[in-house]
Amino acid sequence: MFDNCISQGEVSLGIELGSTRIKAVLINVESKILAVGSHTWENSLIDGVWTYSLEDVEAGVQAAFADLQRNVEGRYGVRITNLKTVGVSAMMHGYLAFDADDQLLVPFRTWRNTMTEAAAEELSELFGMNIPQRWSVAHYYQAVLNGESHVSRVSFLTTLAGYVHWKLTGIRALGVGDASGMFPIGVDGNYDQDMARLFDERLAQRTGKASTASVLSLLPPVLSAGQAAGELSPAGARYLDPSGELQPGALACPPEGDAGTGMVATNAVTAHTGNVSVGTSVFAMVVLDQPLAKSHLEIDVVATPDGKPVAMVHCNNGTTELDEWVGVFREFASMVGVDVATSDLYDMLYKQALGGATDADGVVAFNYLSGEPITGTSAGMPMYVREPDSRLTLSHFIRAQLMGVFATLRLGMDILTVNEGVVVTELVAHGGVFKTPKVAQSILAAALDIPITVREGAGEGGAWGIAVLANYLRDEFRDLTLSDYLEGVFADNDESVRRPVSADVEGFDGFLANYRRALPAQRMLTQR
Repeated sequence: MFDNCISQGEVSLGIELGSTRIKAVLINVESKILAVGSHTWENSLIDGVWTYSLEDVEAGVQAAFADLQRNVEGRYGVRITNLKTVGVSAMMHGYLAFDADDQLLVPFRTWRNTMTEAAAEELSELFGMNIPQRWSVAHYYQAVLNGESHVSRVSFLTTLAGYVHWKLTGIRALGVGDASGMFPIGVDGNYDQDMARLFDERLAQRTGKASTASVLSLLPPVLSAGQAAGELSPAGARYLDPSGELQPGALACPPEGDAGTGMVATNAVTAHTGNVSVGTSVFAMVVLDQPLAKSHLEIDVVATPDGKPVAMVHCNNGTTELDEWVGVFREFASMVGVDVATSDLYDMLYKQALGGATDADGVVAFNYLSGEPITGTSAGMPMYVREPDSRLTLSHFIRAQLMGVFATLRLGMDILTVNEGVVVTELVAHGGVFKTPKVAQSILAAALDIPITVREGAGEGGAWGIAVLANYLRDEFRDLTLSDYLEGVFADNDESVRRPVSADVEGFDGFLANYRRALPAQRMLTQR
């Protein structure tokens, strides 16, 4: 059955460029996953800037699609030659600046960089809302403040998802969720015109000359979920599949950021719903029914893929340091002659976290590989500390590492739930850390004191989410709102819910108290 829909081109492809993996997910009209392909990659720290080369972007997308093609052929005995729809997602924000000849002016500056503090502070005051250091407008304005020579030649700014979409379709466009990480979005679902005017005036003051073009002329047009954003071009088909086997013509949905596709992947696009995405970074999204009472430096205001306002708590550091420690245990296993599959190793170690003291008995772990604006750290320095009388067991160590992943998120979420009084009755979580049943899910429930739901396919996350958004372009869904469409997608989806356990909540509070005590040492170590 599935081989027929693949051979007939009645399938949708979602590609997501995450921080450590590029995924390609193929789904049918019911949004069921047919096959997955992936490619592992890593960012590079070059001259103090976290970056990926555009050559690595192209090679990585091709490798992920080739892996998908192999898996499809091995499983169904057919190959992908045509697609119905296609969509691209990627890590949000950052800075990709091109000149009038479409040449990249400076290496891609990713969301991970914390080099735009002066610009972010000035723009936050100017706009009366938080402008995070990650946002494209902060990177652009910081380049202005730095007097960087390339600024005068900037003709076009985009995100990583916008760039790959451009390569696939020839169209410059962004989904509203991704666009909201470039420049603030107004009530009409487009870039905020008043803030653009303020920015243009401030830019003229800084440079001493007025520009005839607004900042808006540098940004991609904004589209909402359900709108077509071009189609896969002949050049785009070759970008994905250099062999020429894949044919052009698939409709393309607006490119989105990983936050937006995470909301789709968890069916969290209506007011009072929310989700948590856990990977290289960690972020929580809560869809709002009214504006926040005040601006908070720890809270971003972004948008769902159909333009609803969202409060976002973004933490730069997620599971990367935890993965490094799993690598240490893998190395030890190999040294003693034990051959264990990586997935089994994660399961064994994570399950150890459920034993021992719920506060990790005074063991504290900081996962900071890069700066963390929520806690005021400007650079990365992973750190582990403990009380002298703590029992350093495997259970306590792994539990501390997992709780450290969620500690900064808790600090940000407290601003929403305590200071702003935002009621969150449930959060849906996704990311590879939840592939081991119950463990990370239970610790996150304790960290936030909120029930946490994990749904089928949570490990595929945003790659599946963007494939679902691509499916939304089909004629049969044209008259549905995004919310109604997703209700159908999730109608038969399996899920598990973990509710907070009082002892675990108290344990996490104890861990967080020790975490706060150790924060001054973390800040001191990362001063530059």
